[in-house]
Order: sequence, then structure tokens, then C-alpha cells
Amino acid sequence: MVTSDLSSVQRRRAVVASTVGTTIEWYDFFLYNTAASLIFPALFFPKQAAFTGILLSFGTQFVGFAARPVGAAIFGHYGDRIGRKATLIATLLLMGLATALIGVLPTYSSIGYAAPVLLVLLRICQGIGVGGEWGGSVLLSMEWGSRRRRGLMASWPQLGVPLGLVTSTGVVRLMTDWTGSSFDSWGWRIPFLLSLVLIAVGLYVRLRVLESPEFTAVRQASAVARRPLVDVVRHEWRTIITSAFVRLGEQAPFYLFTSFVLTYGTKQLGLDRDGLLDYILIAALVGLVSVPLFGHLSDIYGRRRVYGTGIVLTGLFAFPYFGLLNTKESALILIAIVVSLIFHDMQYGPQAALIAERFGTNLRYSGAGLGYQLASVIAGGPAPLIATKILQETGSSTGISWYIIACCVLGLAALLLMPRRAAAAEPAPTAAAAKEAPPSP
Repeated sequence: MVTSDLSSVQRRRAVVASTVGTTIEWYDFFLYNTAASLIFPALFFPKQAAFTGILLSFGTQFVGFAARPVGAAIFGHYGDRIGRKATLIATLLLMGLATALIGVLPTYSSIGYAAPVLLVLLRICQGIGVGGEWGGSVLLSMEWGSRRRRGLMASWPQLGVPLGLVTSTGVVRLMTDWTGSSFDSWGWRIPFLLSLVLIAVGLYVRLRVLESPEFTAVRQASAVARRPLVDVVRHEWRTIITSAFVRLGEQAPFYLFTSFVLTYGTKQLGLDRDGLLDYILIAALVGLVSVPLFGHLSDIYGRRRVYGTGIVLTGLFAFPYFGLLNTKESALILIAIVVSLIFHDMQYGPQAALIAERFGTNLRYSGAGLGYQLASVIAGGPAPLIATKILQETGSSTGISWYIIACCVLGLAALLLMPRRAAAAEPAPTAAAAKEAPPSP
């Protein structure tokens, strides 16, 4: 029997373990995105023309996105079979070690074409790791919390995105100041190697948390699915597809607002790289408040209402965003970047609970993770590539704004089509879990 005090302690540990873990994972992932925008074209594709090198660099970035559904499928299966905690330890190790190895990877000037090949392989490992991470982190936090506060509880691991963006952007910014002109030759490696320190921190906090009470209830009720991945694809395919497409209005714009903007700002507008990094850093700091705020508001006003508002505002901001950037005025650029990420956070805060609640507990890791990560193939991964190609062909941001609007329209349609309740019945909770969790509203 789990006492109330122990449950409170474990609830806090679950939130901390989930948030710290996702922060580390997203630090690794965003660090690569920043490097792909700023330095990898010259280090790994030096023989290419400027735009071609950028496209190839973003292509290696896309490989990581394409690998994320694979990670969701692999780790989702084991997360629904053996539990959230053990699976999350594996994803943390895979992601962190791949990132650290990038930090010691020889460049094209040392080993030729083997360098980008090895970079792609390590990026695949990163993608598989982060693909399996999200579902487990969200579920560990959400399933330890009250059902009436699932939006808030599931939003805490989502803080890993702004925290990861803050830490990765901040470390890159510090290293550029510290190493100066040497950043492009060896200073860029230090942020990648710091991942080893973060792995140790993440393992410490994750080893101290117990398995979630909802999965424990599934195990005690002998309701663990033998083939969770197969079952969820067979019976919940519509929910998986709508979960992926509902992220189009969130994920595609996000990687334009945080990654492509570095290329657009420095190459097209001639803006200072350090200034852009500072603006992204400020916007990410705002996200530390806005992500849990919108998760909390979704508990009050409903997931769909808050999420849909975020989609609409993102679409409406597509043209003003580039209009503000094109002024080249520092204050207006800062407003553009901060506001764009606030509209993103309106979706990202309630998103975890919105998607996870569509699936029954015994299939939730597989279903939610797969739906969430499939968006990487249709949204996050292609976005910088598509935007770069539009800019190369037209020399203008107009087509990119229309691309953002199209993503928002498709995302809103998916939100309207998304099933409202999990098809699979929830198993009866354990006595301890029942005592701690209020009845579902």
C-alpha cells in the first residue's frame, strides 16, 4: 500500500525525472539543429555551393526526424510491455552517447565523405533516442498525477523543449564568446561533449522514481498487451494519424522559428548571429512560463479550445512574422521571435495530454509516441528543407508564410477529426492509485 506521503514524494520525483530527462534529450537534439544551421555546412559539406551545403546540412537534420517514429515504435513497445521507467533510462543513454560522439567526430577535411556518413548515423541514433523519450516522459509525469490536472502534469515534461532550447542556445552562445574565431574549428565540440555530464544527472534522477501507478494497475490487472505496437496500429490507426497531423500547425512552424530563422537571418538579411541566438534564448525563457500555463488552462477550458486557438494565431502570424524580421530592427525582430513561440506554446502546453488521453493505458506509450513522432516526418523534419528551397527559388519569405498557413489549416482539420476518447477501456487502478487520483471529470 502506497502512503499519501510516499505518493507525493514520488509525484514530485516523477515530474523532476521527466522534465530533467526531456531537457537533456532536447538539449542534444536542438544543439544539432543549431549546428546544422550555422557550422555543419562548412565542416561536413565544404565542397558544395552555399545553398546546397545548407540543404545537405538540413538533410542530415531531417534524418534524425525520420528516425523518431522508429524510436517511438521500438521503445513504445517496451514501454507498454515492461514499463515507463526502464525504457526511459535506455532512451537517455542512447541519445546522450550519440551526442557526445558527434563532439569527437572528424570533419570532412580529415576523413572526407566518411565524415557526413558517420554524422548521419549518429543523427539516426539521436532520432531513435528522442523518439522513444517523449512518450515515456509524458506518461511518467501524467500517470503519477491527478486525472483532473493531466494537462498541467503532462505539460511539465514539455518544458524540456524551452529548457533544452535555452541550454543548447545558451551554451553555443557562451562558447562563441569564449572561443571566438576558434568556435568553427574546435569550440563547437564542447557543447556536444557536455552531454556526458548531463547523462549522469539524468540517470541519477530517473533511477530514484518508481513506476507509474496507472501502468502498475495495468500489470496487476494482467492487462498488459502482448503486442502493443501491433494492437495500437490495428485498432487506433485513425487516432495515430490525427495525432500526427494535429502537430503540423505546431511543429513545422517551430523549427522555422528556432532553426531556419538562423539561416534566414544571417544569409538573407545579413543579421548578426549572436543577436539572433540571444532573441531565441529570450523567447525560450518565456516558454518556461507559457508552456505549463497553457497546459493548466487546458484543464480549465479544454484541450481542444486552447490548442485550436494556438493553431489559428500561428497561422494569422505567418506574414507578420517575416514582416517584422524583414525590417532588420532589433526590437521588432525580438517581438517576432518571442510572439511566434508563445503561439507555439499555446499548442505545446496542452499537446501531451491531448494526444496521450486518446489512448488506453495499456497501449498509451506506443500509440501516443507513434502519433507524436510521425509528425517529425511530415512536419518538423521537412520544414527547414522546404523553407530553404522556397527561399532559394523565390528569394522571398512570401511562400514560406503560405507554407506555415497551410500547415495550420491541416492541423486544425486534424484537431476537429481527432477521436474524443480512448477506445480501450482503462483498467481499474490499484487501491493506492484510486486513493490518490480524483475521479475523472
